[in-house]
Amino acid sequence: MTVVRSVLLFLLAALLEIGGAWLVWQGTREHRGWAWIGAGVLALGAYGFVATLQDDADFGRILAAYGGVFVAGSLAWGMVVDGYRPDRYDVVGALVCLVGVAVIMYAPRGH
Repeated sequence: MTVVRSVLLFLLAALLEIGGAWLVWQGTREHRGWAWIGAGVLALGAYGFVATLQDDADFGRILAAYGGVFVAGSLAWGMVVDGYRPDRYDVVGALVCLVGVAVIMYAPRGH
């Protein structure tokens, strides 16, 4: 699997998981109703499927790397959708997480 395909899968997974959680949040906390919650649950289920499309067969590695994508993606989602403005520590923390993703997923391994 190419790095580009892997990164695109991580981005799609982030869109589905973060978007799904946001829809559930909106349906529950903002009282938008069951349709929003249901759409969120479907998106969260789709996220679980997309994560399996990564070429690496190690669940722990994929989920650990995705965690870093989730951190950065959540901040980006908040900026775009909710008008959140991260401070410098949010940005540095997200960058550290993305470096961790690169090390976990794309470091050369001898197998």
